[in-house]
Amino acid sequence: MDLTGKVAVVTGSGRGLGLAYARALAAAGAHVVVNDVDQQAVDAAVESVAAAGGKAVGVTAAVGTTAAADELVSAAVEHFGRLDVLVTNAGILRDKVLWKMTDDDFDDVIRVHLRGTFSCARAAAVRMREQGEGGRIILIGSPAGQRGNFGQTNYAAAKAGIAAMARTWALELARAKITVNAVIPVAATEMTKTIPAFGPAIEEAERTGASLPDWIRKQEGLGTVEDVTGLVTFLASDASAAVTGQAIGLGGDRLALWSHPQEKAVDFRDGGWSADEIAAAWSEGVGARPETFGIPAPQPPTGS
Repeated sequence: MDLTGKVAVVTGSGRGLGLAYARALAAAGAHVVVNDVDQQAVDAAVESVAAAGGKAVGVTAAVGTTAAADELVSAAVEHFGRLDVLVTNAGILRDKVLWKMTDDDFDDVIRVHLRGTFSCARAAAVRMREQGEGGRIILIGSPAGQRGNFGQTNYAAAKAGIAAMARTWALELARAKITVNAVIPVAATEMTKTIPAFGPAIEEAERTGASLPDWIRKQEGLGTVEDVTGLVTFLASDASAAVTGQAIGLGGDRLALWSHPQEKAVDFRDGGWSADEIAAAWSEGVGARPETFGIPAPQPPTGS
């Protein structure tokens, strides 16, 4: 995939998935603005991205404010003359169950993930529309936002909102030829190491350099951070010009298209529905096959 001449901003790219995205875009020929709240992480990321083959500059800032978003877009324009791609990866975790989650726990995660995505996408859309040549906005979601996850009220709500924003902005920016999609990555990180079914396999793969077992890469769709980068590079390219408004998952060997929420079952009753009538009809009507919720627990093969 050739991204020569394109300029990308990747938020939260000092380490982990964000750094992998930035390096992959640079390897495909793009110039990249990297970002993190830690100056040392930014400096190291600039060197790493440049080593991957592209030019890079860094912006040390916490996303979530208009000022930070404007600074990121301005850095792209000042150093490279334009902006073609935005990847909104920045995020934090403040995991607690509902009855223990504080206002700050909730607000901090919403500010970085949801407001940060909004403010950066708005600034990027303004610049891309001014350029008049289209663009690519790639929002980073999560399985938690698609299905919910225990202890992640704030994170799941933010990621669900990000998927909804992708669908909305795909409508609003279509005339300007700016595509907007949500990526749902699944990768081995410090967090997934804490899952008992995954931890030993991840640690063994890191120790030996061997690939993760097939059941993890295929059945669970979990791989390395580098495994996710092909999707981001594709969505940043001209090859994805017809792809917009989608939530697309990638992890390990598994590429997936997530469905949008839609009516699953419908019942009608002349004159409407009382509470008693709903109760009487529920289990045999629309409620006969209720939706599942939560990220399914890993299912290792028997004997593994």
